Amino acid sequence: MINPYKNSTWFKCVSNKYIWVLLFFIVWMVFLDNYSYFDHRFLDDQIGELEDNKEYYQEEINKDEEQIKQLKNPAQIEKYAREKYYMKKENEDIYLIEFESDSIENSIK
Repeated sequence: MINPYKNSTWFKCVSNKYIWVLLFFIVWMVFLDNYSYFDHRFLDDQIGELEDNKEYYQEEINKDEEQIKQLKNPAQIEKYAREKYYMKKENEDIYLIEFESDSIENSIK
């Protein structure tokens, strides 16, 4: 029995062992290796998220440093304590006025 496709070019390419090795290598590197394409995409996404977090925390650090500078002044300490912790002086009354638009749900957004 003689193969009628033996002399065709596509049969020669498909039966070539180097093509099979190259195909195996490509499949291995794209899907199965520890450094595969999909792992790299996943790691790149994580790096992007971490860089975003770094920027956010850097901004928060700058805000906190600014607050620390302001709190070195005694008048600012008193203002901060009155606003955040509702502290008061003796013989002083505090009235908290809450508006409907100042609800917790609106402040979260």
